[in-house]
Amino acid sequence: MINNNTILPFYAKAGIFFVGLAALLTILYVAQGIIVPLVFAFIIAILLNPVVRFFIRLKINRIIAIAFTLLITVMVIFAFAAFIYTQAVSFSDSWPVFVDKFTVILNQAISTASEYLNIRPSLIQAWITKTQHELININGTLIGQTIVSVGSSLATLFIVPVYVFVILYYQPLLIEFIHRLFKKIHQVKVNEIVIETKSVIQHYLLGLIIEAIIVGALNAAGLFLLGIQYAVLLGVLGALLNVIPYIGGIIAVGLFMMVALVTKSSAWFVLYVFGTHIFIQFIDNNYIVPKIVASKVKINALFSIIIVLVGNELWGITGMFLSIPLLAIVKVIFDHIDGLKPWGFLLGDTMPAMIKIKPFFKKRQPS
Repeated sequence: MINNNTILPFYAKAGIFFVGLAALLTILYVAQGIIVPLVFAFIIAILLNPVVRFFIRLKINRIIAIAFTLLITVMVIFAFAAFIYTQAVSFSDSWPVFVDKFTVILNQAISTASEYLNIRPSLIQAWITKTQHELININGTLIGQTIVSVGSSLATLFIVPVYVFVILYYQPLLIEFIHRLFKKIHQVKVNEIVIETKSVIQHYLLGLIIEAIIVGALNAAGLFLLGIQYAVLLGVLGALLNVIPYIGGIIAVGLFMMVALVTKSSAWFVLYVFGTHIFIQFIDNNYIVPKIVASKVKINALFSIIIVLVGNELWGITGMFLSIPLLAIVKVIFDHIDGLKPWGFLLGDTMPAMIKIKPFFKKRQPS
């Protein structure tokens, strides 16, 4: 006779957990072509739901309200994409000039370093010449490959508005389905999870968009005042990279400093750009994020970095952008289920009080 109350040992639970995690990651990787557009669609639908409800309250037909909301969203995205494209085309025309200037600077640095490190400059010069030709060819071959890749990605993304429309239209059915999956005694908790998940996604993404606009404007203004070329394009790229926690800011400042090094006659501008970026990051971390992006769900730095790297391995750049919102949803679920609350606590940034360990031997008092 099987005892239903049998408690599995820890190693058995750990084994089941890791096998399930490996199976889940495999599915996410293999089926990314199907899963990624759906995840994007669900997140966008949650973000746009308040706008649709606003139009419905104005006595507008539900289908027309959804279609009008999607139309506005698509127009804004295409306007932004067209702006980035025009800036990128202008930048790509100057790419060979940047490569030549960077090669000259690199030659000077290597000749100076070879004197101190006793390195044969001829070997390094041969490598530089080969690398220079490869970098110049990026202007033609790699950019062409990138356009093809982006084109195929756009073909996939065209299905996202269809998904968003269907999800928004069938929202009542989907929510009712979620409730019917669980017994009546769990309905209150299920309702709390659904409401909090919607709230977290809406507040987080809306705050992220506002943060990106402010940081992009500050980046562009700072680089423009320093006389750095393509300040607007770099400011926008910096704002987009800033969405990726911790890693994005490092990549952005590296890009700014490289452009400053190549385009300006004085190396001091590299330090000026670095200082400007640090100042903007200080404003972002201490004023913009706490006031605008602040969410009820806090993810600690350790798991933020881990999930961003895992997202990159699974889904590339798309995974890096989606990783934090998905982890926030997972934490909301963990926080509302008794057996998973310790995992939710582990993902959070609430530091427990330090436990004082009593010494084994008491110190003798002087007689």
